Amino acid sequence: MSESNAVIFGCAGPELSPDEAAFFADTRPWGFILFGRNIVSKSQVAELTARLRESIGRPDAPVLIDQEGGRVQRFKPPLVPQYPSGADLGALYLANPEAGLRATWIMSRLHAIDLFPLGINVDCLPVLDVPSPGGHEVIGNRAYGITPEVVSVLGQAACDGLKAGGLLPVIKHIPGHGRAGADTHFELPHVDASHEELSAHDFLPFKALAGEAMAMSAHVVFTALDAENPATTSPRVVEQIIRSEIGFDGLLMSDDVSMNALSGDFATRTRAIFAAGCDVTLHCNGVRAEMEAVASATPVLADVALRRASDVMTAFRAPDDSDEAALREEFEGLMAAS
Repeated sequence: MSESNAVIFGCAGPELSPDEAAFFADTRPWGFILFGRNIVSKSQVAELTARLRESIGRPDAPVLIDQEGGRVQRFKPPLVPQYPSGADLGALYLANPEAGLRATWIMSRLHAIDLFPLGINVDCLPVLDVPSPGGHEVIGNRAYGITPEVVSVLGQAACDGLKAGGLLPVIKHIPGHGRAGADTHFELPHVDASHEELSAHDFLPFKALAGEAMAMSAHVVFTALDAENPATTSPRVVEQIIRSEIGFDGLLMSDDVSMNALSGDFATRTRAIFAAGCDVTLHCNGVRAEMEAVASATPVLADVALRRASDVMTAFRAPDDSDEAALREEFEGLMAAS
């Protein structure tokens, strides 16, 4: 893998401007992320992902998207079907475990069918957060269920479906966002549960899927672990909880550095993310001035972070030869019976 900086950037619109291409050529991000503002048609997205990769001279660079189903689905009808939420899959699982597992795997496999031909090779799925009473609806029905057991088994099925289709998953939001009483896009939540409560509940799905290649951090303060800093910028949470207790040794990316849960200017936020032990920072909105500030504080991928990034690149596999029409028919039947 050629030298890259430890950042994932978005771009402003559906086409890559010459100015953006020059900026990316200079800053050499490890990967890119797409949002609804970047999507007009399938052919346009395929062209955009090709131009993004061309700008940094890496035809295999990761291109990410949040394509969960339910409320968080960047590709929408009529380009792709409206997929059910995680909670819908969880409800089917509770009624019929075999059907719920199969539907979860198929839905991820269908996401891959939708995305892989367009040059998107990472889906920020599954949501492994376990909602608790008092938790903000920012997670809500994005979660597969309200028990760690349901979230773990369906999260694994979702990962497996993506990987069968040539995509890699990102488990999120480690070490758990389900108790957060605020939306981290707008403010910083504080969770007062004890370490013992968190270990016995919130951390369990992340432990179960700790072997996956990538995870996204939570902009949440866990007062029992670090009363001052959200997990994303907490050396204690990253090293003692995410790396040691949970056992995740894959590539740890921050949640979006532009979210208001984080404080300070963008360079300050970025330095704090890397000082805490995250491998890569994520900046999503495509705003040039913000990206310049993030880039100014972003290191080159090196040492253990480079090893983890290299492990991601070697984890990609060619899609299997699943029959799309048959899968869509089976999926519709499973969900109709729920």
